[in-house]
Amino acid sequence: MTHPSRLIFLPGASGNTDFWRPAARQLVHPAHQLHVGWPGFGPTPADPQVNSLDDLVARLLPAIDRPTALVAQSMGGIVAVRAALERPERITHLVLSVTSGGVNMPAFGAQDWRADFAAEYPGAPRWFLDEHSDLSARLADLSMPVLLLWGDRDPISPVAVGEHLARLLPRATLQVLAGAGHDLGNSHASEVAQLIDRHMLS
Repeated sequence: MTHPSRLIFLPGASGNTDFWRPAARQLVHPAHQLHVGWPGFGPTPADPQVNSLDDLVARLLPAIDRPTALVAQSMGGIVAVRAALERPERITHLVLSVTSGGVNMPAFGAQDWRADFAAEYPGAPRWFLDEHSDLSARLADLSMPVLLLWGDRDPISPVAVGEHLARLLPRATLQVLAGAGHDLGNSHASEVAQLIDRHMLS
């Protein structure tokens, strides 16, 4: 198995570049860490050249210039999956935490988070919120190991979504954290760090 020399951490729709830091600090794996934000979201300045998810993926691809693992939260999982489809030869591992896109979420009883998010972050660009692409048909093309992290108390991305992805991805492992919600990557940082290390070092 190829081990990554770079770990790229992708936030959820809020663009919070600090979300993954508590878990990242506890990782044993020695790969160089990069925390990426979304232009125009959270603390990351807007970029006039980034106006769609396609632009966002294109902006990320130059950082995938060596064996890389992507660790993604919620909507960041769409970016991670699309980047992995573009650069499968460079992506050694994927970690998808409570992904809330890329599949038909309403079919699994998922709570729609977009209206509340738009009210809380009125200045956030709409193009990320309006993303509803279904990547289900392409997931079988991802041959790298994938760790799926889910919480059993997450109405935004229920465990059924993780189970669905586990069936579609050829080399997926689903870990369900008891008592965890949509922010489990941050709230359960120690447990998540151990799971990520095990995923990349096994």
